[in-house]
Amino acid sequence: MIEKPPRKPLSLSVFFPCYNEEANVERTTLAALKTCPRISRDFEVIIVNDGSKDRTGEIADRLAAEHAGNVRAVHNHPNLGYGGALQRGFREAKKEWVFYTDGDGQFDFEEIDSLLPLLDHFDIVSAYRIDRKDSPARKFNAYCWTTLVNTAFWLWLKDIDCAFKMYPRVLFDQIPMKSMGALIDTEILARAKKLGYRIGQCGVHHYPRVAGQQTGANIKVILRAFKELFYLWRDIRRTPPT
Repeated sequence: MIEKPPRKPLSLSVFFPCYNEEANVERTTLAALKTCPRISRDFEVIIVNDGSKDRTGEIADRLAAEHAGNVRAVHNHPNLGYGGALQRGFREAKKEWVFYTDGDGQFDFEEIDSLLPLLDHFDIVSAYRIDRKDSPARKFNAYCWTTLVNTAFWLWLKDIDCAFKMYPRVLFDQIPMKSMGALIDTEILARAKKLGYRIGQCGVHHYPRVAGQQTGANIKVILRAFKELFYLWRDIRRTPPT
């Protein structure tokens, strides 16, 4: 039987990875601080500065000092990539539930309300983007990638890489996390399903990036994801069923 934290009251860790997000990190942090007290009396906000070369780390430390007790800043030196940043956030989380989104401000924290009712029926909630605000080429690549990983791991999720997810923290005591790149979402969901976790879905709105620069379409990131995909598929197949 899967050990799950109690549904109420909600004990919540919120984190977001940031790489060169000096124009977004404060806005995203304040949005989290506005939303969290409404849904939880026991929460923390974690800023994961993934080796940024701009003022992201400096701003994160200032926010942690200004909101001591609610905000923590942690720093990867050097940059570890998206998977490394998410791994750091999941391992830093101290509360019973872990919610993560990206530090670029393309999601509305208020829509976390859409995830909460599903926790009564599912162990994990993985959102999907409504009217995704990306280029046609990026959306096509995402469709192909999602189809591939769904087929490989029998996940059948609408939007594998949507950065708006809620997990029970205990999951990260039960699974290894090896991906340092874009495969991290697939790895966690595939390993969770192998353990019998139930995954629910709901739609959330996606907004255009107003500052900073996307890095996910970098060819090195894409090639590393395919390499990690092969190793994960082989690893999952070798894992005995629970």
